[in-house]
Amino acid sequence: MPSAVPHAASRSTQVADVPAAPAFTPEQGERFARVALSNLAIEYPHQLQHLLASDADARTPRALHPVFWGSYDWHSSVHMHWTLARCLRLAREMPSVARAVAHFDARLLPAHVDAELAYLRGAGRASFERPYGWGWLLKLQAELELLARQRESARRWRDALAPLADDVAVRLLAYLPRLDYPVRAGTHGNTAFALILALDYARIAQHRALARSVAERAQTWFGRDRRYPADYEPGGDDFLSGGLVEAVLVRRTLDDGRFAEWWEAFAPPPEALARWLTPVRVVDARDPKIVHLHGLNLSRAWCWRVLLRSLPAALHDPVSRAIEAHLAASGAAAVEGNFVGTHWLASFALLALTDAPSGEQNG
Repeated sequence: MPSAVPHAASRSTQVADVPAAPAFTPEQGERFARVALSNLAIEYPHQLQHLLASDADARTPRALHPVFWGSYDWHSSVHMHWTLARCLRLAREMPSVARAVAHFDARLLPAHVDAELAYLRGAGRASFERPYGWGWLLKLQAELELLARQRESARRWRDALAPLADDVAVRLLAYLPRLDYPVRAGTHGNTAFALILALDYARIAQHRALARSVAERAQTWFGRDRRYPADYEPGGDDFLSGGLVEAVLVRRTLDDGRFAEWWEAFAPPPEALARWLTPVRVVDARDPKIVHLHGLNLSRAWCWRVLLRSLPAALHDPVSRAIEAHLAASGAAAVEGNFVGTHWLASFALLALTDAPSGEQNG
């Protein structure tokens, strides 16, 4: 753990000295695209989050989810599609472009999306994949919108998925007022992480009601947090830092001055903040829960990169070093290794490498 961390609550900012994220290369895009394409073709093993009402509901993943089968589970399939779409947009010269286009043409068909929508509307499924899968579905739709501005073929994929995204947005709008307390856990139920993804969609799709609701709930839940207890993190199978994703959501909903005031009150003391700056150890990357800690390293790198330009100047150097250290610790696990990790980690590495501070993605 670092022996000395500058006081996190200093309000001085000097953004000119903060380096920009490096350009995303076709070589990187190819590597991530190959991982995504491979994962999305693997139907088994598959973990279903599936409520059965009768024998008739005992069906294969491909039959239940004609778009989002493969990559181990529904939400991972969704965000592997996001990974592939982002690679198409940011690495236009990668060799796998034709394979990626063919994949989307085969999966994102109106009839397939209709089946996914019918599944979500089935009895007892109102909370299916809430909120994690919802957030990623909206993030995927936002990426397809950005891709459609660049590539004509993506318009049909965007339009095909739109009814499902519209339905999820309606569900989220109805859900947020009923959620009195945010889920702060560092796993799939985390509220702030899902809302970051949803807010990106709301702004790109100009869904003002959703953007307004997310911003209001963020302030209600997190606006008065003080001296976040970072030394209580991480949990043994966390892939998110509850505190850092909260900070990213608040940053996305406040201007520079108000965020600086919020951070001054929220920031952990230096000894606790040091835990967020040091990569966690992953003792068994073949264990499906312990491997989550690779995801924690990658999501921390993403959070710090999003926050970096808005942090006090004294934190710029230690946070920049922390970003590189976290990527070095877990970047390789995102594209190689056991399927319990590779079926999902690539998306978190791609967030860390390509998500811009504003939420308007690079490229």
